[in-house]
Amino acid sequence: MDRGGCQMNGGGGGVGGSNRHGMITLEDLESFSEEQLSDSGNGSLEEETTEEDQDPDRLLHYWQEVARGHHVEVPQDMTGPIQQLTSNNEGRSERQRIPFTLITRKEKCGQLLYEKRRYEKGRWACITMHEDTYEQSICYGFMKIMRYICKQNSLGEYLGMTLPILTVVHTNENHSVISRDVTVAYYLPTHHQAQPPQPYDSEITIEIWPAAIVYARAFTGPTNEVILINQINVMAELLDAPGVGISNSFIVAGYTNPAHSNRQNEIWFLERN
Repeated sequence: MDRGGCQMNGGGGGVGGSNRHGMITLEDLESFSEEQLSDSGNGSLEEETTEEDQDPDRLLHYWQEVARGHHVEVPQDMTGPIQQLTSNNEGRSERQRIPFTLITRKEKCGQLLYEKRRYEKGRWACITMHEDTYEQSICYGFMKIMRYICKQNSLGEYLGMTLPILTVVHTNENHSVISRDVTVAYYLPTHHQAQPPQPYDSEITIEIWPAAIVYARAFTGPTNEVILINQINVMAELLDAPGVGISNSFIVAGYTNPAHSNRQNEIWFLERN
């Protein structure tokens, strides 16, 4: 990684399935209202929204209530981006999973342990946060990226959602402590790769990440510091050759809104050059 956080030696990813176990995904946020998210339980999220469900104040209130559980404040100026993601039904077919080439899959007793993938060079919008906790950093970073996606850019238009959203973390040598520097990264959709719209927020930078080989393992649930340290150590034990990966920089690929606890994630190890 470069700059202590924003670039990795590659980037992007995808994981199968969209809404298992009642998870609320970033995809769902583009087209589902507060009531549907709150009442979803373990059912599917396939109902259509109504004008009443799309009320901006109600949507903002929903996000604020959920975020408080992570000690995160959602400001009033998030009303527009939240409304944009929630009401953009016509863009659902345009959502892009970040492309990769599958090299191999490691399985044991029919259970997938991890995948080895190749990601090509691409442009990413990145912001590095320094909050007290990892959860706060990804929530605040994601809100800034949301503003960029939702018209706060040089084109003044909605850019489109890509998945996953990545967060880059760093640990000490024995993988027991996570640094406060956390980078949140959004892959520019294919039609914006050649000429990325510039962000209004000066803290967001457009980076070119080179191609990379990634070892990816899926896990579900919250992504606080304790859980990430555990996931990193589990992945290190699963790799046939642990030394193949970079030892102190890792990526969490998020397919689910960071304000929710039952999230769909992957931990990525980057192969050394």
